[in-house]
Amino acid sequence: MEFNKESLIEGEILLINKPLKWTSFQVVNKIRWLIKSKFNIKKIKVGHAGTLDPLADGLLIICTGKMTKKIDQFQNLDKIYTGKFFLGATTPSYDLETEVNSVKPINNISKKLISKALESFNGKITQIPPIFSAIKHKGKKLYEYARKGETVKIKEREVLIYEFIITKYQLPELSFLVKCSKGTYIRSLANDFGEKLECGAYLSKLTRTAIGNHLLENSISIEDFEKRLGQIV
Repeated sequence: MEFNKESLIEGEILLINKPLKWTSFQVVNKIRWLIKSKFNIKKIKVGHAGTLDPLADGLLIICTGKMTKKIDQFQNLDKIYTGKFFLGATTPSYDLETEVNSVKPINNISKKLISKALESFNGKITQIPPIFSAIKHKGKKLYEYARKGETVKIKEREVLIYEFIITKYQLPELSFLVKCSKGTYIRSLANDFGEKLECGAYLSKLTRTAIGNHLLENSISIEDFEKRLGQIV
């Protein structure tokens, strides 16, 4: 499928496989720049339907033109993630963005204990978003406070976990699959899971594989999008 000027302005829904270490905003900027450069247009609406952390990869829905009006609809859809938790350590960001700040032994961690802990994270749960997140508090993003070492009281939020399973046991890492509602922070899930096991945990890998009925396997890379525009940089 090729993308032309008229269809992009009228509105396209792009399923993009976000690369590791790219921010969602960088992907939006890149897509916008490619479209403007290829078709020599000064302005086009481009937005993403749900942030994916820089240290995560996978499905990112990008809307162009009039389809940006549907962004809220996509943001409200359920998500599916796969990834890995590292047991026996914690970080302030709940992932690898920050250095390990505590270590505990995992000698007593068994499949039975893990299965028991999983039971606490099914259905409606409450979680506190990571302090290293883009949620705004008094006009500033939480990570701005975190990077200055400032303390902020973050409100709990209710989310739904439809499915949470461990797909591979390879201690100190556990591979997982989670199907959840909008607003769920998998980093917080990792931290809370570690607390439940009383050994600590952080998110070491994350891939978003689905948003509603939109699947990662049907997505394209930024490079593929570029080729379909016929853009040579």
